[in-house]
Amino acid sequence: MKAVPPVRRCNSAARQLNLSAALLGLSVLTDAGVEHYRGSFQNRAMYFPLASAALTLAASLFGISDPRSKRHGLRDAVYTLATATGLAGLGFHAYNISKRPGGLSWLNLFYAAPIGAPAALVLAGLLGRGAERIRERDVAGAATVLGAPADRLLAAVSAAGLAGTVGEAGLLHFRGAFHNPAMLLPVSMPPVAAALLGRAALAPRARVRWLTRAWLKITALLGLAGVGFHTYGVSRNMGGWRNWSQNVLNGPPLPAPPSFTALAIAGLAALSLLEEAAND
Repeated sequence: MKAVPPVRRCNSAARQLNLSAALLGLSVLTDAGVEHYRGSFQNRAMYFPLASAALTLAASLFGISDPRSKRHGLRDAVYTLATATGLAGLGFHAYNISKRPGGLSWLNLFYAAPIGAPAALVLAGLLGRGAERIRERDVAGAATVLGAPADRLLAAVSAAGLAGTVGEAGLLHFRGAFHNPAMLLPVSMPPVAAALLGRAALAPRARVRWLTRAWLKITALLGLAGVGFHTYGVSRNMGGWRNWSQNVLNGPPLPAPPSFTALAIAGLAALSLLEEAAND
């Protein structure tokens, strides 16, 4: 079998990371758009994540189509903005929960601003910046982020993102009392992918990469299947899709499950880089 040149493999991994950032940006744009519209944009700051997510989506689509092995300054700036906006959003959402009667309680975690939602924008920014660093690696040698190897750090970020997404899904599915057995899937399968990917980041030469790759692919498919389950969930609300303008607001949120797909794709890209480093 003909070996894939390192430069081509790095560029392919970078474009996979751009795809991951694009899916996360689209998820934030649509989900925050629905939720902030439901909140009547009472705080003008609620427009910022929509603008940042739209820019992230545009920059990521540009990155997917860009075959050059070169870091792009404008894309990097957009991803930095996404990270900063997401971190600010975490602060706003935490404040929204804390100011309600009862503070940090199950009721407020269920129905206040979702504490984990802005984290998707943070992840989009981090993974997008990782894509730019990987492109830079093609021409500048081994890429590092904060002094750590970029491949291991990207694997760790993807694993942590999967774990956080599982927590958010678990919270909302617990609110729904797991009335459909399929609601157990996003809290049982992705944690295994996160654990395997985390192990790959800590022990990149371990010989279980085939299992990690297979489980990440299953997780990516699970995210796509989740859209179908949530579409069915919306149809079960009163009036079904004929009353879509109300029922889409009531949920379950259609843009949420693809976050698993996005993070699994990022994990696959990181795994490819880890495999390349292990074979050097």
